Amino acid sequence: MPRSLTLNRPLALLVAAAFFMENLDGTIIQTAAPAMAADFGVRAVDINLAMTAYLLTLAVGVPASGWLADRFGTKRVFCAAIAVFTAASLLCALSPSLPLLVAARVLQGLGGAMMVPVGRLAVLRAVDKRDLLDAMAYLTWPALLAPVLAPALGGIIADTIGWHWIFLINIPIGIVAMVAAIKLVPSGEFAQRHPLDLMGFALLGVALAALVLGMEEIGTNLGVALLLLALAGATGALGLWRMLRAAHPLLRFGALRIATFRVGNVGGGVYRLLISAAPFVFTLMFQEGFGWSASLAGILVVAVFAGNIMIKPATSPLIRRFGFRTVIVGSNLAGAAVYVWCAFLTQTTPLAVIAVALFLSGVFRSIGFSGYNSVQFADIEPEQTNEANTLASTMQQVAAGLGIAVAALIVRLTTSIADIAFPSDGGLGYRWAFLVVAALLLFPAIEASRLPAQAGAHVARR
Repeated sequence: MPRSLTLNRPLALLVAAAFFMENLDGTIIQTAAPAMAADFGVRAVDINLAMTAYLLTLAVGVPASGWLADRFGTKRVFCAAIAVFTAASLLCALSPSLPLLVAARVLQGLGGAMMVPVGRLAVLRAVDKRDLLDAMAYLTWPALLAPVLAPALGGIIADTIGWHWIFLINIPIGIVAMVAAIKLVPSGEFAQRHPLDLMGFALLGVALAALVLGMEEIGTNLGVALLLLALAGATGALGLWRMLRAAHPLLRFGALRIATFRVGNVGGGVYRLLISAAPFVFTLMFQEGFGWSASLAGILVVAVFAGNIMIKPATSPLIRRFGFRTVIVGSNLAGAAVYVWCAFLTQTTPLAVIAVALFLSGVFRSIGFSGYNSVQFADIEPEQTNEANTLASTMQQVAAGLGIAVAALIVRLTTSIADIAFPSDGGLGYRWAFLVVAALLLFPAIEASRLPAQAGAHVARR
């Protein structure tokens, strides 16, 4: 298929809006849980099932998106994904009970599982390598902003016009997106007619579901958690063995031999997981550790959002000036330094100082996301685009799904140790959690440092 010589900005904006909608709905019901639970006659904690069902369906469904795009065409699948997501949003709003809400969320997750990777595939197939950095800049902001905005937005909607509108606002957005997709998504296809790898899909689906559920059970039911993680390991190993030998596997792993793709998704996966967990740890530390109100904690976390936004226009120029290796390594090390700083924050620290720390965490978060999201496709050839995009989407969805679970695990461990060693300091364990996150950020920094100095230079136009 011929490639455009210029960036199709309307298409990139459309896909970015779809990404934002999908990311937002992952956690937006968290703060609306009490209101939803009151309507359904269940405990607020039970609403977590609706969040888990959505994230699990995303993780399980994403690997099949590449086959769907090849079999039915990028435009058809993307439009169908928007339609399914929009219809499922209406069903969520109309759900009279928790079981029906969970079922609707599963359907919504299926739409999101197609919408995210296939939308990005449409952009990748329509952009020249010289415009890849700018294209990825459009697709980065949803992952940065949605997790920060979702809790506050969900709470505001639930407290004012009712939790149903959390889902109803997707209806007009979905209709507009559908009309735009029909006009903007290119019709040209890389159609293939090979059958779906059902065995690989089943094994990988069980592995991903067991992994996410197992991580969530750690700290509440260790026995169940270990069983689920063992199941994830066994089925994951079988799935990998199956896909390495299948004629038409669900996932192809050849792209991992390319250094830029590997850094963007192995070290980048660890980076995304840890960075996605940070706002969750901030909120817990402020409320549980410092004893502050939810509103004050929410206002402070907005500083992360401000850092994301204000640095965004400078991220591409920074990459063009210093290169991918320097920017990615720098964002990891600088982010780790900020989290070390956060480990020394206390209830008596001036709010302005705390806000600066959160703002800087948002700055380096934005820079790192832009670097990883762009470098991963720098050396991918056109014929590899679909398989590389499907593999990247799967790995990134797993990282996103595990982010909160890993954050919760880190907090449980550090607070348990701190409570035993220093029971008088209630916030110490939360501060120690930031030291753990900072230490873990050294892994993606070391991996990225092994990139050649000129890695991705043709994309950065250096």
